[in-house]
Amino acid sequence: MAAWIIIGIVAVIVLVTLARTIRIVPQARAGVVERLGRYSRTLTPGLAMVVPFVDRVRPLIDLREQVVSFQPQPVITEDNLVVNIDTVLYFQVTDPKSATYEIASYVQGIEQLTVTTLRNVIGTMTLEKTLTSRDQINAELRGVLDDATGKWGIHVNRVELKAVDPPASIKDAMEKQMRADRDKRAAILQAEGEKQSQILTAEGKKQASILEAEGEKQAMALRAEGQAKAIGTVFEAIHEGKPDADLLAYSYLQVLPQIAQGEANKVWIIPSDLQQAVGRIAGAVKDVVPIPPAEQNGQPE
Repeated sequence: MAAWIIIGIVAVIVLVTLARTIRIVPQARAGVVERLGRYSRTLTPGLAMVVPFVDRVRPLIDLREQVVSFQPQPVITEDNLVVNIDTVLYFQVTDPKSATYEIASYVQGIEQLTVTTLRNVIGTMTLEKTLTSRDQINAELRGVLDDATGKWGIHVNRVELKAVDPPASIKDAMEKQMRADRDKRAAILQAEGEKQSQILTAEGKKQASILEAEGEKQAMALRAEGQAKAIGTVFEAIHEGKPDADLLAYSYLQVLPQIAQGEANKVWIIPSDLQQAVGRIAGAVKDVVPIPPAEQNGQPE
């Protein structure tokens, strides 16, 4: 019975020794080995052998890129305004030995360094520039943090400002300013639209007037051309008919009533040749139409 107890104790010791001797390190992890309290080596991913009860493996370190989001921090700008800035940091452990022995907690160290660096950078900017210069702030933060954390075996890949919250009064003022700017732009656009509408209306009236004048010009030209052709035709007809003075006098007598229709026609100018022509017409009519004998004697019939 005692022999079985001894065999069991030996088996347990062997198993414990094997468990402390064989170590399996996962991918993207690293293990720092201390031998008798001093740094010995760094275990890489895979199967590793250590000396039991002599070597001690510290907790494994994650070599993947890590994301840390810090609580909003109050920061004073150059124009003495307090803003709360929420940051997100992306970093990666490049040297497990330095990350283990150069700083006690690299996450806490990065957080405090980020806060102090952020206050230094924002302290040289106004609120308006802070809200519009996120890329510049991210670049400055990344440069300062990467230089400071290099001795810790940490590489800062990217720093992002997740939120920049100004005071409530400043938010109200900014909203009023934005509303005023929008109203101003709307008024300008409306004025530009009305101006353009008036310009187009004036251009349309101008074109319509031009077209109307062109049409009137063409109509007058056509009327003048028609009158000229009519006058030419009449003139040719008169010359071909060779009218004498009697015919002209007769035509003039026909036109006289039309001349007399005007209210302002009080004085008539009768050509001297007209009386002779009228006399000849009267003589011709007397020869054609015989006068009764009673009228010739001055007695009515």
